Amino acid sequence: MLNVERLYPPHLGRPAYPAGPRAREALESHINELMKLGVLGKVGHIEEVEFKTPVIITWHNYKSRIVGDFRALDTYTI
Repeated sequence: MLNVERLYPPHLGRPAYPAGPRAREALESHINELMKLGVLGKVGHIEEVEFKTPVIITWHNYKSRIVGDFRALDTYTI
């Protein structure tokens, strides 16, 4: 049973995956673009976030793509 005070179970807060300099630069570029579009927003370091997921950068035809790892969330969806 899920706790009514927290929307998601604690193990859905996953740690970050390691990334090299090229992937970090691409990730920053994607995040900045999504923030400009209003899709993402900054969260303070003391704010509690109910759900967070690690992301990776994949490359296709020399262009980067951001991909979220939602496998943990998938176990709670139908």
